[in-house]
Amino acid sequence: MGEVRFYHLTERPLESVLPVMLKRSLDRGWRVVIRGTDPGRIAALDVRLWTYGDSSFLPHGTAADGNAARQPIWLCCDQANPNRANTLFLIDGAEAARDELAAMEMVAILFDGHDEAAVALAREQWRQVAGAGQKAVYWAQNDRGAWVKWHESG
Repeated sequence: MGEVRFYHLTERPLESVLPVMLKRSLDRGWRVVIRGTDPGRIAALDVRLWTYGDSSFLPHGTAADGNAARQPIWLCCDQANPNRANTLFLIDGAEAARDELAAMEMVAILFDGHDEAAVALAREQWRQVAGAGQKAVYWAQNDRGAWVKWHESG
C-alpha cells in the first residue's frame, strides 16, 4: 500500500508543475496514469507534455494514440489503467476507488487552491484516505512555488 499525496496548487498552475512531477516519476521507473474529468483539458495536457521544454518531451499517450501498454504515461478521463501504471495522478476533481488507491505505489491528487470546490473535494478525499488507514501526505507551494510538506497522516 503506497501513499496518497495531496498537492495544493497556489503559486504555479498544473501545466507548470505536472511535467516536472512526471519527469521525476519516470526517473524513478514508475509508470503513470493521469486521470482527469475534462477531455478538453486532457487534450491540452497531451500537447503540453510534448512541448513543455525546448529540448525535452515526456513520452505519453491517450486513447487516440493507442498502444497503451507501451506508454509510460497515459492520459485519460476513465477508470482504466491500460499501461499497468503503479502511479496515479488525479487532476480536476478526478477520483479513484479505495482499492485502486491502495494498489498504487503512489497517488498524487493535485488541486487548485484558488477553487473553493476543489479544496472542499480534496478535504473530503483526505478524510476518506486517512479514514481508511492509508498514509496521506499534504504538500503546499511556498511563495516561490517550491513544495513544502505540511502534514502527514497514518
